[in-house]
Amino acid sequence: MSVPGLLPHRGHRHRARRGGRSQRDIAQYLRDAESEGLRIERVLETHVHADFLSGHLELAAATGAPISYGAAIDHGAVEFPIEPLADEQVLSLGAVTLQILHTPGHTPESICIVVHDTPGGSPWGVLTGDTLFIGDVGRPDLLGGAGWSAEELARALYRSTRDRLLTLPDDTRVYPAHGAGSACGKNLSTETSSTIGEQRRHNYALAPMDETTFVAAVTEGQTAAPMYFEFASHRNREARPVLDETAPVPALSLDEVDAAVTAGALLRDTRDPQDFASGHLAGSVNVGLGGRFAEMVGQVVTADTDIVLVGESGTAAEARNRLARIGFDRVLGHLASGPGAAPPERLRTAGRIAATRLTELVEQVQVVDVRGPGEVATSGMVPDAAAIPLPALVSRLAELDPDAPTVVYCAGGYRSSIAASLLRARGFGRVDDLLGGFGAWADGSRPVERPVPA
Repeated sequence: MSVPGLLPHRGHRHRARRGGRSQRDIAQYLRDAESEGLRIERVLETHVHADFLSGHLELAAATGAPISYGAAIDHGAVEFPIEPLADEQVLSLGAVTLQILHTPGHTPESICIVVHDTPGGSPWGVLTGDTLFIGDVGRPDLLGGAGWSAEELARALYRSTRDRLLTLPDDTRVYPAHGAGSACGKNLSTETSSTIGEQRRHNYALAPMDETTFVAAVTEGQTAAPMYFEFASHRNREARPVLDETAPVPALSLDEVDAAVTAGALLRDTRDPQDFASGHLAGSVNVGLGGRFAEMVGQVVTADTDIVLVGESGTAAEARNRLARIGFDRVLGHLASGPGAAPPERLRTAGRIAATRLTELVEQVQVVDVRGPGEVATSGMVPDAAAIPLPALVSRLAELDPDAPTVVYCAGGYRSSIAASLLRARGFGRVDDLLGGFGAWADGSRPVERPVPA
């Protein structure tokens, strides 16, 4: 979570931006500040992020605001100037104050920010970053390559939640950095806020338990970390170029697209899965803008890959900026004419089958479940399906037979369209995805296999 600090200007009241995170395309933050007559005074980073590129450098360049992390950060690990914040340090925004709490666990330098809206009063709320989510806590297993074991960080997280956050009053509002869908936890709620009391009662990770039990509870069942996480974590430490979100995306002819693909670029079709299935350029991988676009691209493409966008008219800048949020800056351009203008012989259709049809074919096809382990454990799976989470698909292709007819499914159809198009682009023959996902299969009329716990 990056929290732009705001101070008054022309008589307006102090305000701190609640919750959320600071993305690289920062125009919305600048507009918010200007519309309220405020200035951005400081950028507070709750930790070095792995799941997206923060807009800290963009905000600092645009406003002159200093960048701050908790004092536990290794100063040599970042290439840009920072103003570290001590544990319990208080930042004043007039009547509102922000109190820094060091809460290591998700990362060693993680902090939470307690907001007081009256001098000396009880906490109004707490911005918990990736330390505490609604229904979960931040996963502690992302820094193995940096010398920190999941157990070490989980033990620190146990102490941070019990000794710091759970000592706050039960009516303290909780605003985390992420909601459902983030890979930074395994049980995140769709709710975007809560209270300490509600989390004390309903969050499995805050239930009464000893430290060893907690370590086991928060480390088991985590999804495979997307491929781009390590890249983004390093990139957030670098003095990288800032994003110009207003720059036009180059428009490419079909010949220019072909030349880029010959040189190694990948085609990313950003349309809805059904539109993609109706007709797309051969070799395209479908990741629709309607979902978690950037994160999903980062699960199946490496950051050093050149990308050509193919999609609806007027969407190229949005797609480029959303990819930039995870550090994927190698967008060469977009197909100017769109896929519909390509010669018919250049287009392909994608098979999408109904659950009733899969019932007839299930013993004749290779079935692949690309949901996360927690989803499979909770709801079961199609019998004899290969469970390969989407973030692990590229590294586990050898487990599948490219010559066998294949059906891919997820929860609802978004991830399965990505996976199916990826398999086709990697040379697999007949690949369909299941319309309606596992929900269409598990309607009570078909068998469901329950995986045996490890």
